[in-house]
Amino acid sequence: MQDLIVQKYGGSSVANVERIKRVAGRIIETKKKGKKVVVVVSAMGDTTDDLIDLAQKINEHPPSREMDMLLATGEQVSISLLAIAIQSMGHDVVSLTGAQCGIVTSNVHKRARINEIKTNRIEKELEAGKIVIVAGFQGINENKDITTLGRGGSDTSAVAVAAALEAELCEIYTDVDGVYTADPRIVKTASKIDEISYEEVLEMASTGAKVLHPRSVEMAEKFKVPLVVRSSYNYNEGTIIKEDVIMEKVLVRGVSLDENIAKISIFEVPDQPGIAFKLFSALAKSNIHVDMIVQNVNRTAVNDISFTIDVDELQEAVSVAQKFAFEVNAQKVEYDQGVAKLSVIGTGIVANAEIASKFFEALFELGINIQTISTSEIKISCLIDKERGKEAMVHIHKKFDM
Repeated sequence: MQDLIVQKYGGSSVANVERIKRVAGRIIETKKKGKKVVVVVSAMGDTTDDLIDLAQKINEHPPSREMDMLLATGEQVSISLLAIAIQSMGHDVVSLTGAQCGIVTSNVHKRARINEIKTNRIEKELEAGKIVIVAGFQGINENKDITTLGRGGSDTSAVAVAAALEAELCEIYTDVDGVYTADPRIVKTASKIDEISYEEVLEMASTGAKVLHPRSVEMAEKFKVPLVVRSSYNYNEGTIIKEDVIMEKVLVRGVSLDENIAKISIFEVPDQPGIAFKLFSALAKSNIHVDMIVQNVNRTAVNDISFTIDVDELQEAVSVAQKFAFEVNAQKVEYDQGVAKLSVIGTGIVANAEIASKFFEALFELGINIQTISTSEIKISCLIDKERGKEAMVHIHKKFDM
């Protein structure tokens, strides 16, 4: 759709009345430039965490369906307050929940995936000249139940809406000026990247960078949605994310740290064909995303298997691992939340042996032990003690002179 801009505002951008009014003004400015505007909004501030805490005070393990019913209310508050603010400034606007704007998802609660967006209602409201405010993070499944998309789901909602409407641009507004070489709140010398490829920012997002959710980047790349990440607090240019970015002589584009992970280890697993398939298919059936995997060298017909998962999925993943261990007669299951994944990212990084050498040398200089290593064409990651994560991130950023 020509002249359509999709804007997404995170929870910090709408955390209080003053910020909501500021966001409303910014949206109106875009409208006044002759653009149609669809806005996707997250829950205010720490609302989602507060709702989770509230539910767990009632039931330590609340049912997933009811959690989706509860958590979806956070975005409903945001969209209605933002719509009220825009109306008070004299502009036509309508707020829509995920269900009302036609976001249809899979049946999995807490981690649903978007299957399609029926855009009729959004298009109708845009044609009537209205600004459309959409609740991020949520949709509705084939049973008409409310579903949520998991942490960072509002980014995914925004990109999906932009793709479905063939928007001119999708702007992701956050509390930093764009994508940085490292988290500027940890690494004070981090610098903003003006342009970056989908592939590079996807690796940064999947290894702990908090600016964008990985699923949103995957979707943007698939549907060629132009993305810009910028601050909602100023008018700086931000970071453009697109398909091809040429950066001569720049191998390492960023360093990231993911502290929201846990390691699960299963000891003395029988060394038999199909054992790994049995474990990881069981995890997949529970919609648990596994990241780093290590199987040690065979010893007397048994192995130890370790893998990392998102800490939010730890309880469910441990249950699956314990069931598996019992079925195959493994010795025991242990988990560790005191780990972090440290990564360096850059196109062609693995083809340059000097990068890996320098990365590991930096950790050696700090006396930090590496538990696990994984690589891709544009990433080197290792698992280290969480307590040393921020220190290592700062040192590596300096080591590569970013």
